[in-house]
Amino acid sequence: QVQLVESGGGLVQAGGSLRVSCAASGRTFSRNVMGWFRQAPGKEREFVAAITWSIGYTYYADSVKGRFTISRDFAKNTVDLQMNSLEPEDTAVYYCAAQAGYYYTDYHRYDYWGQGTQVTVSS
Repeated sequence: QVQLVESGGGLVQAGGSLRVSCAASGRTFSRNVMGWFRQAPGKEREFVAAITWSIGYTYYADSVKGRFTISRDFAKNTVDLQMNSLEPEDTAVYYCAAQAGYYYTDYHRYDYWGQGTQVTVSS
């Protein structure tokens, strides 16, 4: 089992920055890839970014490339998402997820999910 707990969401003005964090615990071999997804009201859950736990390979959705940075901290067992130049379109609940495989963008492939944290960007 893997437990994931997100924190750090909030309200920010357009152009601002936020950092959300995911604390992971449990079986390390069940979380080869850690990802961030988001879901806005009335929309499907969409991929944001992913990172391989072992070597730190990163992958981003085109919509956030150059603005968001995903990173992991071995000592703290956390995966963070630094979000800069935020836009109102980034408003959503952000979810942390983990999987034993290497399917970065497909949310069906992720086995474990956090409860989500709200990010709201005002215009």
